[in-house]
Amino acid sequence: MKLLVNFLLEGSLILALGWVFYKVVLDKLTFFDWNRRVLLLLLGLVLVLPFLSFQMSTTQSTLAEFTLPTIQVGQEVEEVKQAFGWQEALLAVYLIGLTWGLVKFSLGLAKPIFQLQLVDKFDYRGMKVAVHQSFEPASFFNYILLPKYDPEDADQQQILIHESIHVSKRHTWDLILIQLVKAVFWFHPLAYLYEKSLREVHEYQADQGVTQSYSQFDYSRLLLRLITQDQGWQLMNSFNQFQTKKRIMMMNRTQSSGIQKGRFLLILPLLSLMVMVFACEQNLEDEPLKPNELVEVINEDGTTGLKGVTNGRLVEISEDLIFDVVEDQPEPAGGMDGWNSYLSSNLKYPSQARQMGIEGTVIAVFVINTDGSIQDVEILRGIGGGCDEEAVKVIQNAPNWKPGKQREQAVRTRMRLPIRFKLS
Repeated sequence: MKLLVNFLLEGSLILALGWVFYKVVLDKLTFFDWNRRVLLLLLGLVLVLPFLSFQMSTTQSTLAEFTLPTIQVGQEVEEVKQAFGWQEALLAVYLIGLTWGLVKFSLGLAKPIFQLQLVDKFDYRGMKVAVHQSFEPASFFNYILLPKYDPEDADQQQILIHESIHVSKRHTWDLILIQLVKAVFWFHPLAYLYEKSLREVHEYQADQGVTQSYSQFDYSRLLLRLITQDQGWQLMNSFNQFQTKKRIMMMNRTQSSGIQKGRFLLILPLLSLMVMVFACEQNLEDEPLKPNELVEVINEDGTTGLKGVTNGRLVEISEDLIFDVVEDQPEPAGGMDGWNSYLSSNLKYPSQARQMGIEGTVIAVFVINTDGSIQDVEILRGIGGGCDEEAVKVIQNAPNWKPGKQREQAVRTRMRLPIRFKLS
């Protein structure tokens, strides 16, 4: 449940960031091939980037503080049967929408494949022209759909060029991608706006190809004559399915200058931001803290003594000085067996975390004082759901330890404890 929520949340944020970038920076440009590539890249990132994970760790030449063995909570706890709650209800609603979207996608792919087997077909420049009186001019994979086939007709020649560009640029594969995104993010309005923009770019590309051979005036008149409300199949590009006015205006727009193509370079910082935010994780478990040390120094009178080294500076040993690595590490009451027994007996899986399906490892740090008492319990990395608070409470209530020593002198020592919460 948690993984699904994270995927949908991150995917939704990527949709929003990409959409704002496209509409503000690129939407008005006439570099239609480049616009299409950017839209496809953003759609691909929506489905892929939330699953990527790049570990970022900080390596230092110093030693890390002492890490206790990981203690695990919940694996042997009997699974508690939970009532059907609001999280399960939301999951059920999402799965129903996802199933319906995938069913629509499957039918939208199967229906034309089946119907194309039952109609007349003709060869046209390495493509197939499928003819049936119920068809509107459209394209589907390698097929051009027409209600009748007359290659000598001037209007149909323009339609054939238009649809052949859809075929040659493999626009049907773009529509498959956007339908998958819509099925997964069926609840997100931006998924439908992406489809609208992608279909517009497809039409602009095809219109641009036609106007290289025919006048914009004649082609615009043809579009107006063939206006239809029928958008046809889900996975096809119809010749005149929508946005006729906008297409005519785009054909008459002044072509974008070469210098404006530099706007596409702005996608690089956007991609870097997305990768950093959604795919890079800092490995806190491997990130060491800079330790304090005790060193032997020679005093002015010739005697020897001990001083502490913290952040590369010699300091007097004080009660506030905390060491991360010492010669004699602190020991819990009863040794490690006693410590593990105490944690196993007192750590409880929070009911909130169990209901929400939260699992993971809490990293806690704490200080063992010179009298063996535990102080300054903090969470270095938490997972929420009450697990962080449970870890702090149990550590704070633990029995006193045997303090750590450096050069036979008791010192305050920092410890790190991973506690893994895992459901049955």
